[in-house]
Amino acid sequence: MEIGVNVPNFGPGTDPDVLRRWAQTVEGLGFDLLMVSDHIAVTPDVAQQYPTPFYEPFTTLSWLAGMTRRVRLGTTVLIVPYRHPLLTARMAANLNRLSGGRLVLGVGVGWARQEFEALGVPFQRRGALTDDHLRVMRDAWQDTDDYDSPAIPIWVGGNSDAGMRRAVRLGDAWHPLRLTPGDLATAAGRLGTVADELGLPAPALVPRIALQETRDPVTAPDRLAGVGTIEQIIADLDQIRLLGAEAVVLDPFNGDLAEIRQPERAWRTLAAVAAYAKTQEVR
Repeated sequence: MEIGVNVPNFGPGTDPDVLRRWAQTVEGLGFDLLMVSDHIAVTPDVAQQYPTPFYEPFTTLSWLAGMTRRVRLGTTVLIVPYRHPLLTARMAANLNRLSGGRLVLGVGVGWARQEFEALGVPFQRRGALTDDHLRVMRDAWQDTDDYDSPAIPIWVGGNSDAGMRRAVRLGDAWHPLRLTPGDLATAAGRLGTVADELGLPAPALVPRIALQETRDPVTAPDRLAGVGTIEQIIADLDQIRLLGAEAVVLDPFNGDLAEIRQPERAWRTLAAVAAYAKTQEVR
């Protein structure tokens, strides 16, 4: 099972030097993926959770591609309706080619109504637009030499049945976000059922979970996977691996902007996770 990190590309304290140090840390510790988030117009509803500065993902990943060599680069998640599909297809194909085939395109439908309005995109049609755009992007990659690029895996986000169905129909993997361990196990079983109902192969399971280490065990029934002592975090990773996940992405941002200004605590937890991952490689 590959392990990736969702690097904060937003908020006070985030600047090129911090992003560079994040990239060096993630690749230096041996993680498999470095991923960033997506917003274009930081409207008030976005800013409540993800304040400025917000570094646009394609630009940021292109820059980070030049200072990394091995780690794969991705989005978790790119909001598909925000951009013309041919523009997205071209940017993704170019980034994939320039990085040596390292791009993973995590995608979603979006949630910020004010941001949709600012961009002139109909909020109520975001699901249908996402489906249409993904089809156009795949056609562009497959049928047009001008978009020549190695295969780009599409991870479809969305915790609902609609997101799961979209992943089965249009994606290479299903990318649910921040679930409890119990909900994740239930959803993993549901994925196969949905695929059977649609008469299609089940996509890979590639969840994004929290990463928040605590001194004492977290016993609340609504504990998110990845929250708790390092022993709990490792147990969650073991469970996800046993669910058959091909990859898991760790998200160290848990709503506290101070975490962005002081990433060293997250880096210490990531170092412990990296040590665990090495023991799995030996087995």
